[in-house]
Amino acid sequence: MKETLAVVEQLHADGVIGPYAVGGAVGAAFYLEPVATLDVDIFVLFEPAPLILTLTPIYEACAMRGYQPEGDAIKIESWPVQFLPATQPLVAEAVREAASLTAAGLTTRVMTAEHLMAIALHTGRAKDHARLVMFVEAGIADTTRLRDILTRHSLLEAWAKFDNRFLTP
Repeated sequence: MKETLAVVEQLHADGVIGPYAVGGAVGAAFYLEPVATLDVDIFVLFEPAPLILTLTPIYEACAMRGYQPEGDAIKIESWPVQFLPATQPLVAEAVREAASLTAAGLTTRVMTAEHLMAIALHTGRAKDHARLVMFVEAGIADTTRLRDILTRHSLLEAWAKFDNRFLTP
């Protein structure tokens, strides 16, 4: 994983991608016990927003470095990487407010625990609910910050439903 994230960081340093943040299961693994995942989700801000959003420059830059598409991802070192536009307001905020975290000697930008939780709640799949329970049980989120994010993105009602279903005995 370190080698894969180093390539992503180099793509950013070279100006191929703008501000980015690791999200999804790999992002959560910076805070929680790792879980099985098939790919790395890299959320990228495209600012200013282009009239037509294309990932072609990313694919071309990766191809020049010897990394080829594999399904809906690009295989970088041993990991399929999905470059995902951060167009939804919650995700864009998560990229802008990402933390610089260090693991295995590499510093990379990772969504905060609170943003990962809000995105998981918004996405609402079974695996997202399981990840949310893990975050709550780990007690690592700043609950005031999480509530602020949930409020800004109209997710308080979804949180109440999640709480009643998974957290309230």
